[in-house]
Amino acid sequence: MSANSSEITQDPVAMVEQYGQQASACAAILAAADTHQKNQALLAMADAIDAASDKLLSANAQDLAAAKESGISDALFDRLELNPARIASMSKGLRDIAAQADPIGSMSATERQPSGLEIARMRVPLGVIGVIYESRPNVTADAAALCLKSGNAVILRGGSEASRSNAAIAQCITTGLKAAGLPEAAVQLVGTTDRAAVGAMLQLEEHIDVIIPRGGKGLVSRIAQDAKVPVIKHLDGICHVYVDEGADKEQAMAVAFNSKTYRYGICGSMETLLVAEAEAPSLLPDLCQKFTQHGVELRGCAKLQSLVSNVKQATDDDWVTEYLGPILSIKVVADVNDAMDHIARYGSGHTDAIVTSSIERSRQFVRQVDSSSVMVNAATCFADGAQYGLGAEIGISTNKMHVRGPVGALGLTTEKYVVTGTGTIRE
Repeated sequence: MSANSSEITQDPVAMVEQYGQQASACAAILAAADTHQKNQALLAMADAIDAASDKLLSANAQDLAAAKESGISDALFDRLELNPARIASMSKGLRDIAAQADPIGSMSATERQPSGLEIARMRVPLGVIGVIYESRPNVTADAAALCLKSGNAVILRGGSEASRSNAAIAQCITTGLKAAGLPEAAVQLVGTTDRAAVGAMLQLEEHIDVIIPRGGKGLVSRIAQDAKVPVIKHLDGICHVYVDEGADKEQAMAVAFNSKTYRYGICGSMETLLVAEAEAPSLLPDLCQKFTQHGVELRGCAKLQSLVSNVKQATDDDWVTEYLGPILSIKVVADVNDAMDHIARYGSGHTDAIVTSSIERSRQFVRQVDSSSVMVNAATCFADGAQYGLGAEIGISTNKMHVRGPVGALGLTTEKYVVTGTGTIRE
């Protein structure tokens, strides 16, 4: 994105090496950039995206037409599509990130040791981040903004299905960097759809400090397996909602329905509904009718089939499938312990919710469910960086190290110790 095409070789491996060298050179500049300069770039990027709305829609229309011709799935088509509201959301995300506190240079509380040394920790950038993603053209803007705010250079490699949309957004990013006097190579979009470029990024330990994949399980698994560079991975979003015994029926109906139907193609969409058997007879017939009227195909256990007609028998495969579409698995469970056992066995560690009137069981669920987000009486589709106040996200990490859940600017930093003495020596 940042370099003139005549300056970049067309060999994908050599191309990525050049991007890496340029990003490494920019990383030190970004680490030293002050907050005002970074925010100036972010606001200029947002203005550029707003001004280029028609161009972005035109580029995206070409990507959508090609994707439809290739037979892309409905879920990926939804992730690929831009519209005026999504473009406005992109620019708003940039402005929201600009409004946030700058994590770089912030210091922890200082602790004085018996030796007289004063020990503190300072937030610093990771360095160079590689982002490999499918569909979602908004990732181009989100990733660029979060990396810039956190003082990191970034190399972006989007999917071929979104190549025109990504390139158009990248031009807006370049405009913002220029306006703030920051190097264009701080954000680079890999200028080839050759898959060899992905392989080259995964091996580029010398210049890339971490890889963040955004896409389907196949892409993420391949990257996690092949990368020499550390990976912050986002695997399946097999999200559950459990309706507890004694739960408010109106709340349960609203949370379950919204969790599934807000948008099918997002990773926070509910894929399995678990209902305590004490509530199943009064809740499930009405709720299933609502889902069916909305066009959602239901697959369930034998207990559900005894309560509701026209439900397909769920298989073990259904419990581990991220549908990303209008299909829902439903299971009647004995109680909260049975629900948590199911989540532990089949869940992906992404987002799980409980609808309950019991403070005790809500606390038990929050303590024992091992997921990056655990929700109480709220829809799983809130699992989103913007909804968490991060402005945007570069992904939702299902890792346990070094960051977990929606990854914002703070998640793209690390710490170093700052040790201060007064000529202090160790005896």
